Amino acid sequence: MTGLIVLPESVWRAREDDHVTRMRRWTTPHQRRRSRGEKHPVLDFLFSYYSHRPGHVERWQPGPDVALEGPSARRFLERKGYLDTPDGVMLDPAGFTEGRAKTAEFVLGLLSATASRAPRLSCFGLHEWAMVYRESASEVRHSQLPLRLGSAGTDGVVESQEIRCGHFDAFRFFTEPARPRNTLRPERENQIEFEQPGCLHANMDLFKWAYKLDPFVPAELVGDCFELAADIRELDMRASPYDLASFGYSPVRIESPEGRAEYARAQAGFAHRAAPLREHLIAHCQRLLGGLRKVPATRGKQL
Repeated sequence: MTGLIVLPESVWRAREDDHVTRMRRWTTPHQRRRSRGEKHPVLDFLFSYYSHRPGHVERWQPGPDVALEGPSARRFLERKGYLDTPDGVMLDPAGFTEGRAKTAEFVLGLLSATASRAPRLSCFGLHEWAMVYRESASEVRHSQLPLRLGSAGTDGVVESQEIRCGHFDAFRFFTEPARPRNTLRPERENQIEFEQPGCLHANMDLFKWAYKLDPFVPAELVGDCFELAADIRELDMRASPYDLASFGYSPVRIESPEGRAEYARAQAGFAHRAAPLREHLIAHCQRLLGGLRKVPATRGKQL
């Protein structure tokens, strides 16, 4: 990367405070529920399926080629990979290892391929239905929740609709009887060939690709991707076969033409929101792979 940005202490501390406050909208309720042993079928996913812990979601970092001025910046030296320079405390470019570069290359290839395709908006969230197809009540993933249409009604929806799920990490949770009903055959090896920008899960996964490059992605971009994932997760579960009324969620009844139209409109909106975030991540990976600025450590030691 080229071009060093130097942030005065008042500026970066305000950005840090804003990020922490914003993320605590989700992290604080999650931590309180966890302390009480309570499960949330919609929001727990953000911290269980995704491996970025609440404390890491809250944590602010400036990203590469940003120097932090002021005495408070020295606390960043307690983190791995920061160093002191004449311009301020910043990430050590040497921390962008060959392993991180390979991750950035994969993310760049996947997101570029996804961005090159037109959004497909006709899946109607049937992946969640296929995950419970012909399952006994005790085997259903969220067994604490009733199915809105019951088991037979749920199976009937799966059997009456064409399923075209191209996201491997959704498809791999299909029940065995549901798998042959999918018209696509996504696998880990062909993930880049199948992902498309209308897919809810592909857009939620922007959060994963952002934090996989942590701390070499600015916290605000990680936060934007997390917020998008949280909003998409609500639609994902509202369109599922589960009855979430006890948690305050109204259903998107994709078993009806009106519900499918509602789902497609919301899906299009999320595709529109995801597009600039995907482009930001693509550009960020390109800059990272283009070479990090070399800054000598002159004050303090690398941790």
